[in-house]
Amino acid sequence: MEHEIWFTAILNKILGGPVTALLASLGHPAADPAHPIPNYLAMEILVALVILIGAILLRSHLSVETPGTFQQSMEIVVEFVRDMNEEIIGHGSARYISMIGTFGIFIGLCNILGLIPTLQTPTGHIEVTLGCAVAAFLYYNFQGFRQLGVLGYLKRLCGPIWWMAILMFPIEIVGNVGRLLSLSVRLYANMFVGDILEVVFTGLIPILAPAVFMGLHLFVSLLQAYIFMLLPAIYISMATSGEH
Repeated sequence: MEHEIWFTAILNKILGGPVTALLASLGHPAADPAHPIPNYLAMEILVALVILIGAILLRSHLSVETPGTFQQSMEIVVEFVRDMNEEIIGHGSARYISMIGTFGIFIGLCNILGLIPTLQTPTGHIEVTLGCAVAAFLYYNFQGFRQLGVLGYLKRLCGPIWWMAILMFPIEIVGNVGRLLSLSVRLYANMFVGDILEVVFTGLIPILAPAVFMGLHLFVSLLQAYIFMLLPAIYISMATSGEH
């Protein structure tokens, strides 16, 4: 069992009993009833709390005349996501800004969390990245059904040539499911390997290596957050393309 960090210990102390009881009622008893919440889940909860508190503070201090630094920073993020969506998705892309932006902010914060002493990078666990991938998978498929209708979306999956539908439909289904693997494993592998390299080289070269690998970790974290916004935007464009 991995070492329990301080925030995980707090959550287990507050919520450990109810979580253990819930898991038992679902027929999946916790391996350690006293500590049912793992570190990666606690880190996700911490990031979600940070985003929630940030949203509350931002909303309470919104100003058109004198925007603060935090508001200006978030406006830059929103404009970046808006421009990316317009370029990739095109018509009607504004409706996807909130979801795509949330993916970027959540994953970006999860990725860089490990740079803070005593905390860990939750996206270095496949459970976290797979959960994010499933959310993206359900979202873009839902948008496909929403924009094209059930029959229209299924028809799009059959391809443009009707007599090849029996071949194209299973290929499209496999390709869609394969995107789960692409989204989850890419993010997980990059963050997991990055953490390992940082620990190994910091132990070997404790003077210069920490600063170098912290900078590399930050770069990879932001890059992977961008990719996790980019790919769902592409998938949304492909899922809703029949409406244009």
